[in-house]
This record gives sequence, C-alpha cells and structure tokens, in this order.
Amino acid sequence: MSKKKALGRGLSALLSDSPEEERLEVEVTSSAPSGSINEISLAEIEVNPFQPRQHFDQEALKELAESIKVHGIIQPITVRRLARNQYQLISGERRFQASKLAGLASVPAYIRSADDQQMLEMALIENIQRENLNPIEVALSYQRLITECQLKQEELGERVGKNRTTVTNYLRLLKLPPDIQIALRDQRLSMGQARAIINIENPDQQLYIFKKTMAEDLSVRKVEELVRELLASKPQTDRIQSGPAAANKEIIQLQARLSSHFGTKVNVNSDGRKGEIRIPFLSVEDLNRILDILKV
Repeated sequence: MSKKKALGRGLSALLSDSPEEERLEVEVTSSAPSGSINEISLAEIEVNPFQPRQHFDQEALKELAESIKVHGIIQPITVRRLARNQYQLISGERRFQASKLAGLASVPAYIRSADDQQMLEMALIENIQRENLNPIEVALSYQRLITECQLKQEELGERVGKNRTTVTNYLRLLKLPPDIQIALRDQRLSMGQARAIINIENPDQQLYIFKKTMAEDLSVRKVEELVRELLASKPQTDRIQSGPAAANKEIIQLQARLSSHFGTKVNVNSDGRKGEIRIPFLSVEDLNRILDILKV
C-alpha cells in the first residue's frame, strides 16, 4: 500500500498493523508482541522528537498525575519499538509525563511499527485531533504536514476534519510578527483577535492594533471595529492644494507611505512649495508609540 493511500484513510490507517509491519516486528526481538497492550517500564520509553506540543501546562499535568494515582491510566499510550526493551512515544506524552509525576514504574502501551515519516504524521495528527494545542502549535503542525508530509491544504483539511478556510486561517497566523505569535502561544491573545489583526497587511499596523488590544483589553468585536476603521482610512487627496499633477501624485504616495509607517492615518497638506504633515494619535500610549517611531 502506498503512503498516499494510508494518509487518505487518516490516523487509524497509520496506526493499524499491516503485513509489512508484522514482518518488521519479527526482525526486532522483544518479549512484548506487536498489536497488543503491554505494561512497559517508563525507563524504557523515550519522548517523541516529532512532538508538536512545545509547552505543557504544569498545573494540568499535576492534576492529571493525581487522577492517575487514583484511577490509573485509562487510555494506553502508543509507542514504537526501537530495540529490545527500548521504545519511543508516538502519542500520549501528557499521560507519559503525568505518569512519571505520579511515581508509576510502568504504563500500558500499544506497540506499533513506524518509520520517522510515519512518526511525524501520527504525532501531528493525533495531537491536532486530541490535544488542546495553542493556535501557533496548531498552525506549525499544519505547516509541517504540508511541507514535510507533502499534503495539500484540501487533503490536510480532510485529515484533521477542518475546512480549507479554517486551515488557511491557522496558516496565516505564522505570518504575524513574533510578538503577536508569542501572545497567541501564551494564550494572552485569542484566535478571534488574531484573525482580525491579520486582515491588516502592514506589520507596524498589526503591532499597533495588538498593543492597543493588550493595553485596553479589547474584545474581539472592538478589535474588528478598529481593523475596519484602519482599512477604511484612505489618503485624504481632497486636502492637497493645487499644483502640478506629478507633484500631487508624489504627495499622495508620500501620505500613503507615512500612514503605513506610523500605523495611523497621516494627512499631508501642500501648496507645491510649503505644507504640513499631521499625525493624529488616539491616546497617550498611542502618542508614545509614535514618538518611539520618531525616536524623539
């Protein structure tokens, strides 16, 4: 069976035991048979290097550890065998880490055969479908599935149960400035707020709206209104006085560049010889932002 067909069938196909897997299992000597649930020592399991989750909530891990102490592991983890008494996680790292916190010596685990490519696919899809990843981790997982697993956006959407628009919205997050991505990762900024901000193309304007959102604790609706106002603002050509057409065009272009640079609507008035530039500000914080740009 080709990899393309296996991908089309989703995570269950990747986790199923094929005749080839059975053959591969025979090549590795171990007391634990493939395709069954076995108690495996935690000391024999190494973490998954393809794990898309980068941050684990320590309080949530402690709560899970306490639950495991009382109820045990309800859902087995999944591992692949590397050698005799040596395994690597495919999925279930939260349960694995919480089990160590709970002081367990071993955990129940499914044993599967998988190469590095399959490991990546399984880890990414399993986490996207079952774990509460932050938006940036989801976006990075989508990007890795597209670039490293050679999936198209339509195929990716089918695999993770999302429509193409949702996938695209997540991928667009990776184009935001680092400060905004970090806020998303740390859950200081919501997905709704970020989706509104990303409709602005200019990074300086994105950062302006982001900082205002953080400072004033703006709701998603307020952020959307701010974005609409910024998108609706256009160069004020009616305030430019008479002069050669070429000069007027240059002033309009200058006005547009300044508006983009300062993240706010800038008015330029000129009679061809002299004029003025007006940079409005919305608050003291906004004024300080503009002064920082001017290095005053």
